[in-house]
Amino acid sequence: MRKKIPLWLKIIIGMILGVIWGLIAVNLGLEKLTSDWIKPWGTIFIKLLKLIAVPLIFISLVKGVTSITDISKLSRIGIKTISLYLVSTVISIIIGLVLVNALKPGSTFPEEKRKEMQAQYEQTVKDKQLQAAEVKDRSPLYIIEEMVPDNIFLAMSNNTKMLQVIFFSILFAISMILLESSKVLAVKNLFDSLNDIVLKIVDIIMKFAPIGVFALLASLVTDFSGDADLFLALGKYALLVCLGLVGLILFLYPPFILLFTKIKLKTFFKALFPVQMVAFSTSSSAATLPVTLRQCTKELGVSEGVANFVLPVGVTINMNGTSFYQCISAIFIAQVFGLELTLMQQLTIVLTATLASIGTPGVPGGGIIMMVIVLSASGIPAEGLALILGIDRPLDMIRTAVNVTGDSAVAAIVAHSENELDYSVQKNYTS
Repeated sequence: MRKKIPLWLKIIIGMILGVIWGLIAVNLGLEKLTSDWIKPWGTIFIKLLKLIAVPLIFISLVKGVTSITDISKLSRIGIKTISLYLVSTVISIIIGLVLVNALKPGSTFPEEKRKEMQAQYEQTVKDKQLQAAEVKDRSPLYIIEEMVPDNIFLAMSNNTKMLQVIFFSILFAISMILLESSKVLAVKNLFDSLNDIVLKIVDIIMKFAPIGVFALLASLVTDFSGDADLFLALGKYALLVCLGLVGLILFLYPPFILLFTKIKLKTFFKALFPVQMVAFSTSSSAATLPVTLRQCTKELGVSEGVANFVLPVGVTINMNGTSFYQCISAIFIAQVFGLELTLMQQLTIVLTATLASIGTPGVPGGGIIMMVIVLSASGIPAEGLALILGIDRPLDMIRTAVNVTGDSAVAAIVAHSENELDYSVQKNYTS
């Protein structure tokens, strides 16, 4: 029986074939053929990603927030959990902002290529300049004011209004929690079904990803006339993301563990190694959840009550690795296009990536969908996804390992604070 080729390998093959075809097209004068008959498939792929973005974030957010069904009884644990998740996510994004602005992986493009990109997206640049001029006259609370929609249907019809969609999703979910469970049971069941449907749509879209990546990269190479600077910049971007993600595992979580628990770092990482390997191989924190639950309860000593509450919530709302990646990717794409982002626009990336990470599904490809949200909210052309899709799978594997490590760290911290961390289990484990 022939072994099925995994999706990540298909995407890499599509990337390689796209580059090869682009180089052939440049040398044989087939640029128009590529533009007329191949590039549209890449455009369709981008449209599919945008198509599912709004329903995905609305349904995932509502399902994630309402999963805290007993928040009235466990409000203290809920506040601790969500606070730790959000704080670690914001720290991850800020680290990403500092790194990408300091190292500028997208700045290796020569000036003439940058001017070509600026000419291609001239209207976007002008819009940004107008927005920057308007910011001077705005209230300091404008960004909060802008988060509240006056018409949710109009907000949902515009991918640049994702913050408004996120606000409404959270308001909707909180309202469900405050009502009696019997009154919202049918709605919860509906959102469970809708969530399954949306994830299946994502799965279908990602099956089209190899063709989309092929078309996008083929057209991109012809647009750049096979310029090697593109691939040099891409290599710098991938290296920065990989080193940054590994750095989060080694340097972000250990201080939290040392400060807020009595767990030895050797014990923590030894217990989590199987979790990280499953996450790395599946690129799905949801698929890894059974292993995460087992290791946290059996090897770290987290009580089942805390683990069953904190870890499933983390699968939905704790995406440190994903938000770190989204931040770096957005700035990288902006640098390639020659777009100068203002401080307010970069703060928008921080806020959007933080909130979008709450709605990122723990499945392969989920981060790419949310990447569209971050790009759209920041006014960065979504076509820039063509630059990073080809190598997204290996990066997705690493950032999923970061996500599950963060889930486990928060579970251990919350359990320790509630005196529900059995250290005798760790002694048995390390002996």
